[in-house]
Amino acid sequence: MELTDRILVSQVNHVIMQQYPSRRPVGGTLCITSYHLILSARERGNDELIIIMHNMIDIVEKKLSNITGGSLSLKCKDFRVVKLDISSTEDLNNVATTLESLSSINSVLLMYPFFYRLPPSTIEDGWTAYRPESEFTKLTLGDDWRLTYINQNFDICPTYPSVLVVPKSMDDDTIILSAKFREGGRFPVLSYRHNVGSVLMRSSQPLVGSTNKRCKEDERLLNSVLGIGKRGFIIDTRASNSKSRNGGYELQAHYPQWRRLPKPIERHHVLLDSLSKIVEACIDKSSSMDKWSSRLESSNWLSHVRDALNCACLTAQCLDQDVSPVLVHGSEGTDSTLVITSVVQVILNPDCRTMRGFQALIEREWLQAGYPFQKRHSRGCFSTTSTGRTKSHGATFLLFLDCVWQIQNQFICSFEFSPSLLYLLFEHSYASEYGTFLGNCEADRDMLELPQKTVSLWSYINKIDVLETLLNPLYLPNNKIIWPSVAPMSLILWRELFLRWTVDLSNERDAQKKIEKIVKKNKELKSKVIQLRKQLTEYSKQT
Repeated sequence: MELTDRILVSQVNHVIMQQYPSRRPVGGTLCITSYHLILSARERGNDELIIIMHNMIDIVEKKLSNITGGSLSLKCKDFRVVKLDISSTEDLNNVATTLESLSSINSVLLMYPFFYRLPPSTIEDGWTAYRPESEFTKLTLGDDWRLTYINQNFDICPTYPSVLVVPKSMDDDTIILSAKFREGGRFPVLSYRHNVGSVLMRSSQPLVGSTNKRCKEDERLLNSVLGIGKRGFIIDTRASNSKSRNGGYELQAHYPQWRRLPKPIERHHVLLDSLSKIVEACIDKSSSMDKWSSRLESSNWLSHVRDALNCACLTAQCLDQDVSPVLVHGSEGTDSTLVITSVVQVILNPDCRTMRGFQALIEREWLQAGYPFQKRHSRGCFSTTSTGRTKSHGATFLLFLDCVWQIQNQFICSFEFSPSLLYLLFEHSYASEYGTFLGNCEADRDMLELPQKTVSLWSYINKIDVLETLLNPLYLPNNKIIWPSVAPMSLILWRELFLRWTVDLSNERDAQKKIEKIVKKNKELKSKVIQLRKQLTEYSKQT
């Protein structure tokens, strides 16, 4: 079935549209294409054009009028709520049916990235920018690790990439047996090597089960990263032990040199429940101060942010202060595990606070590591079980972005990129013209031939004109570790994300632009002063 066959009405005139509740209603013509909803304003002096990608629509709510026509509420995955007033009942029903159909396409091959082409001015192929082979030297800084292609056919672990970094002393046979002992085959692999020599690894849970099974190969793999007389730490991020499902944890008797530290982080679907509560509170402008504070607290979103930051800080301390190797795992190793290993690197590694380094981090720790974007993000915070939401949907990636924003808010000058990059990544992870976030793992992307058939988001971001809008004008390179505060008063609501559609933030944006101009002017003056000093020096030499 072609997408055009799903369009029951392609144009409706005299539609009143309001991006609830911050903007005034706008009248105009509504157009529906295969991939976008477009409203073109027809008022005098107003040439506003509002475009929403169908994939961004989470749910469509219809309300019929007592006379004729009615209204549609489009609740989007980026927290936007759009209200459409349509005078004709037939048009209302046709628009509702069309949008419900186009916003719930299951076939990846029918999605917009396969039909979008970036203008030819792009100079970089984002699909090849951060491959493991090119990042290997920066990641390891030593001779104790090697690249293995044991998973090149994705048969050892379907959610791991084809190229992995493992201890050089471990042969592939040992790694295969360790993979059989780990949930989904996600055996311990290198995530980051700290500059003091300690290493961060990640995996899924061991399949110990109720009979306390063991795997000597898995034990050897972990022990291979221990120095003489050294102990390691296992950070267990699971909210509950899962021995009943054949899972479990590394038993002290079999891993005597490793100390397990439980630091529970809620499951992805629980995070989405919390996100739903906080977003509903944010779009409700009728709340009193007391009710708002109560809803914010009861959502538990900031508590989840605090738990993740706490866990990441503990992990970073083990690596930096104890100079000990650390293994991080949850149940599957695809959600909370990736949050912690990523945030740890933002804290410890200055390169991850640069534009290119942060992109490489997203590529390495989320895309190549097998975070199931397609599965987690096909539904957003407004959906319910009756509208298709299941426990496979989640908000783990947003939790990570919020953690980075909290750190950035405390160390604003230490990041080369501005918070705008974080919001852009959030938005494109749900609906995008680029293929970067399609699929659930590298195996999916290979099967879909995304590098050949779609454009990478990194190709767009790294265009000079786009890059300039995402840079932080206050950036001062900081090669030190940044330790964020996790005290309750230090963690605040990410206003630019959660209140973008409900509160007028134009004054804040204008102030930010003024700051950027002042900083730019100061840099230009500083450059002129340096140039004058050079000229004076040359003149003094001549005289």
